[in-house]
Amino acid sequence: MECPYCGAMDTKVIDSRPHSIDNSIKRRRECVVCCKRFTTYEKIEPIPIFVVKKNKIKEVFNRDKLLKGLERAVIKRNVNLEALERFVGEVEDTIRKTNHLEIESTELGELVMEKLKKLDEIAYIRFASVYKDFSDVKSFIKEIEGMVDSD
Repeated sequence: MECPYCGAMDTKVIDSRPHSIDNSIKRRRECVVCCKRFTTYEKIEPIPIFVVKKNKIKEVFNRDKLLKGLERAVIKRNVNLEALERFVGEVEDTIRKTNHLEIESTELGELVMEKLKKLDEIAYIRFASVYKDFSDVKSFIKEIEGMVDSD
């Protein structure tokens, strides 16, 4: 690790501890040459997940894209941004636990809707109306009846 003060490449780790905010390791270091101390953060760079679209084109899973869609679904609902960020993290963790680095867009949509139904039913209907491309009121009624029947 290069010293930010003198540029020497010889530094030593004085203290290491987990940094809970972003799941990284915080390290206090000291330069062996100039004896100044500084802090570094070490974080694992995750392997990207690819979403396979209906047209078979692959794109990198985009947390922000999913978060924006969920934000639209929860407008004027009692769901805060932290809950949505946790939700997206849970979706990503669920995908990673399958040990597959690719997921079909339809499978991703079903996973999101399954989890969203538990978080907020109205947000679920809103999200489903876009995801399933409801074309009329009958589509809404059919989806709501399916929810009522499953309870």
